[in-house]
Amino acid sequence: MNRYLLALWESGGALPPIFGLARRLVEHGHTVRVIADATVEDHALAAGCTFEAWRTAPNRISLDPEHDPMKDWEVSNPMEMLRRARDEMISGPAAAYAADTRAAIGDHSPDVVLTDSHLLGVILGAQAEGTPVVALVPNIWMIPTEGAPAIGPGFGLPVNALHRFRDRMLTRMVNRVFDKSLPELNELRSSHGLDPLDSVYDQVTTADAIVVLASPTFDFASPFVPDNVRYVGPVLDDPHWASGWDSPWAPYDDRPLVLVGLSSTFMDQADLLRRIVSALTNLPVRAVVTLGQSIDPATVPGAENVHVVPSAPHAPILAEADAVITHCGHGTTMKALEAGVPLVCIPMGRDQNDNAARVVHHGAGVRLKPSASATAIEAAVRAVLETPGYRDAARAFSQVLEAERRSVEPVSVIESVVGTRPDGRR
Repeated sequence: MNRYLLALWESGGALPPIFGLARRLVEHGHTVRVIADATVEDHALAAGCTFEAWRTAPNRISLDPEHDPMKDWEVSNPMEMLRRARDEMISGPAAAYAADTRAAIGDHSPDVVLTDSHLLGVILGAQAEGTPVVALVPNIWMIPTEGAPAIGPGFGLPVNALHRFRDRMLTRMVNRVFDKSLPELNELRSSHGLDPLDSVYDQVTTADAIVVLASPTFDFASPFVPDNVRYVGPVLDDPHWASGWDSPWAPYDDRPLVLVGLSSTFMDQADLLRRIVSALTNLPVRAVVTLGQSIDPATVPGAENVHVVPSAPHAPILAEADAVITHCGHGTTMKALEAGVPLVCIPMGRDQNDNAARVVHHGAGVRLKPSASATAIEAAVRAVLETPGYRDAARAFSQVLEAERRSVEPVSVIESVVGTRPDGRR
């Protein structure tokens, strides 16, 4: 039995895959102690972990949008969004995360620290204590990587010199944003007895292992990542708060079934949801709209053929679904592809544009802007339902995911890190 310290932040849709991994560790007989925002406690307890809140690091106590430190829905400039992420979560609070991590290691003596790869201070604190650390990436690889398209706008694979130039220029812009925090990060490392780094990204890549909870076939970056990166495939557990599902339609109702799932966190998505409902009302389909924890059901009225619910487990609905409309968060996207269901992708930010680009690349769906009209959404749904190629591509990718799942066991990858020191010795 090994002892794990799992250090996290309130990351919305990224939490279910991480806690799916934590639950598997517990089932294997290990103990998992979670240190995270207070809003994460229910996730931890449902997975069989113990919990404590951050002591001095940022500690979100409510899912109310006013308590979101980044409020990324307020900005349309991608560079400004990156600056907010840098200052409010990645680099800005690194000193507090490092201090809390070192204190928790002192209290609990874990064999390994697991953490979301965004929390640089946690990785730093574990390294200062000499405790092996695994950085978890609950979506596609986000660090700028030579050979892969620049992350953010949702570019496809570069196929010519112009694309490669575009990616280099955008990568330089992104690097400038993060490099501004490098002197402060190195000063923090020095205060903890650690050598300076050449790049902010090195604080992640110097982890003992980096475990990417994504499909290497789906992710354009997988051929180019560092040697200590392991892709273990998506972990597709539903969130603990997802309620049960009973279809409101008769068993003989054979209209196509459409599942709608946008972000489980607030992205100011109510207006888009209303446009989606309006589009679906005009189609000969049945539809289930799952709102998540941040949208008041009263703000998104349904219709005879459109059933709006706060939540529902996606798996049983996807087993019958003919299409999915989604913001293209990694979890919903991979659940749809695992079920062989084509997608209408309406990305709203974060990693969603890049997930949508990969769906389109694999031929498993179409992509719209979040400003798309109800008419445009209706046309996109018709295209996905009436064009067999989209379903064929989604089903083919489902087989890819199944083959990848048989080739690697996520828990065994985590277990292999126990006893490893930062210098590679055991």
